[in-house]
Amino acid sequence: MAKNQSQAIGCIRSLYRASDLDEEKTYRKARLLLGIYRDVCWSAIGRSDEAKEDLELCGGELDRALTYLEIFAPEEERNRFETKVKSLFETRWMVELMERAMMKSRDFPHNGELYFEILSKCYLDRFKYTEAEILEVMHLERSCYYERKKEAILVFGLSLWGGSIMKLKKYLASESASNAEI
Repeated sequence: MAKNQSQAIGCIRSLYRASDLDEEKTYRKARLLLGIYRDVCWSAIGRSDEAKEDLELCGGELDRALTYLEIFAPEEERNRFETKVKSLFETRWMVELMERAMMKSRDFPHNGELYFEILSKCYLDRFKYTEAEILEVMHLERSCYYERKKEAILVFGLSLWGGSIMKLKKYLASESASNAEI
């Protein structure tokens, strides 16, 4: 088992070198992003409820409410609503990037399922597990848990910054080039 674990971290480090990513910097960013996930989701739910209330105040039916906001609403009210909706879309976009990175982490050939479970229980599930609960549920020793957790965060960071975000950058660059040609 120890050999498998050393293979996993060796593979992770090789992938970081191949992706030209700074392992420590990516680890810190990934851990911070995972750490705010629950709060971001909670905030997004509150903001979406506010946007829904704004639409209901404008007439209840979506089409009528949007028509009112577009044609009759004062510019300040329209701008406030647009800002809320834009923020919700940006949040949803970031959550989707994280979800894709989580799925890619789960598919990692060394311990992917374990990494996915650790990240889910530590950062993503609505219920916030204590360390003791995670150790018990996952049948892990504390030292093993911390090693796998670090590996899981590294794989998540690699999946996000070496995968999803790199694809997005390439897409945006190609779109920018296409628009420049027009």
